[in-house]
Amino acid sequence: MPDSKARLRYRTVIISDTHLGTRDAKARELLHFLKHIRCDKLVLNGDIIDFWSLRRRPYWTADHTAVVRRILKMAEKRTEVVYLRGNHDDMPADLMPLVLDRLTLADRHVHQTAAGVKFLCVHGDAFDTVTTHAKWLAILGDIGYQQLLRLNRHYNRWRAWRGKDYFSLSQAVKSKVKRAVNYISDFERHLRLLAVREECKGVICGHIHRPENKWLNGVHYINSGDWVESLTAIVEHADGRMEVIDYNAFLRELTLAEDELDEPSLRPESDTLAEPAAIPA
Repeated sequence: MPDSKARLRYRTVIISDTHLGTRDAKARELLHFLKHIRCDKLVLNGDIIDFWSLRRRPYWTADHTAVVRRILKMAEKRTEVVYLRGNHDDMPADLMPLVLDRLTLADRHVHQTAAGVKFLCVHGDAFDTVTTHAKWLAILGDIGYQQLLRLNRHYNRWRAWRGKDYFSLSQAVKSKVKRAVNYISDFERHLRLLAVREECKGVICGHIHRPENKWLNGVHYINSGDWVESLTAIVEHADGRMEVIDYNAFLRELTLAEDELDEPSLRPESDTLAEPAAIPA
């Protein structure tokens, strides 16, 4: 994909479920996204590196390495990076929380927007009874999901050959199977209750690979989706507004920014990040 001089500026960016270490991780697109944003805080909300898959069948490319290097470079250039543990990350709980310069490892994080609104950030696997009480079954389900993604790759090659848009088999199953619909509804309800208990006005999560931005009985619920199929991220703008964007929308906005840079009076933004904005008390 072509490089761009343009950079899109956000106060905060939140991504999850990149599943680096799997064949279906969209590492190249994720790298392009990270290289063309500037933010004061980057929250990695779980399942960034898929150690479950790496133990079963190692898969790692130069693009996967480049994503990790890019995140560390962002931390080096004064972006606050918060890495929240997911079930696939499988990091030891007794390490949390751990602060390493501008990189923090934790189980959860309270983010306060520029507008003073508090969001509880948590991966969400703690509210998945299969993950918490029957890990072997969760791993079996993960194997099935990866097989479905493999079938999905072949199916969408055929669709592309026919001139049709991408179609997600896994999302179709989730939307049609009553048990899956009920699971998602219960998942959202439990996270809403957790946000209320933690005295937060919103909750940000991942885990179920379903991007969402809505209100649940007075609590702002946002799910960052994934970088396997939906390719979505949560961004906070300078005024505190929270938005879920997908990769295609990001590319369109980046193209507009590039067109503005092409005007003679404008120059590209420096690669050096500004100091993080102060968070209101």
